[in-house]
Amino acid sequence: METDGIIESQRIVKEDYEIDKIKRACEISDKAFETTINNIRKGMTEKDLAFELNFQMIKNGAEGFSFETIVASGPNSSMPHAVPTDRVIEETDIVLFDFGAKYNGYCSDCSRTIFIGDVTEKQKKYYEFVLEEQKKGIENFKDGTNLKTIVKNRETDYKLEGLNLIHAIGHGVGLEIHEEPFLRSTVDYILKKDTIIAIEPGVYFPKEFGIRIEDTCRVLKERCEPLTKSNKNLKIVKLK
Repeated sequence: METDGIIESQRIVKEDYEIDKIKRACEISDKAFETTINNIRKGMTEKDLAFELNFQMIKNGAEGFSFETIVASGPNSSMPHAVPTDRVIEETDIVLFDFGAKYNGYCSDCSRTIFIGDVTEKQKKYYEFVLEEQKKGIENFKDGTNLKTIVKNRETDYKLEGLNLIHAIGHGVGLEIHEEPFLRSTVDYILKKDTIIAIEPGVYFPKEFGIRIEDTCRVLKERCEPLTKSNKNLKIVKLK
């Protein structure tokens, strides 16, 4: 139909009141995550952690969740769309969280990856790679830039590391968790100020581990402003 996509494209650039609601959703998810990782205990499962994170989001003012919360540990973290299981969190595990709060109809989207007890050199190397790729996205996805060019640069970085991007580097966020624009090299689109995007580079080694770092960001004139602000420095958590 000739009208397909018209409403969606008109929703790309957000009004101030929309940005305020998304910021609040991000604040809620940040606070919930920080509390959750401080509450990790021996014997907890992926499902336990997902329940705790959801509880903390509601406690801090969320009306609901942007999507089904992901908590994936050990080899399960190598699956980008893992579902929380009864797997117990163990020493030396990697744990990937993907979550978002909904506030007054608007979504947040955030991913963090933490390490339990220790981190291997390989995990550390690729954590730093993913963090650097996200930093480049934050610096380069800005008003007036072409999505296609920036994403192709990120794809080149991956290829130089012998890796492939197996999902989009990001997507728009608003009333829905996945909105236009989608950050793919096939999308020829000029970014506009006050677009809200999630930037989510990741690496995945099947049956071994995965790492994803994601922030909901506001496109500005010179760069992106992350609206989810929980710490992204490599974090090692000791089980209590």
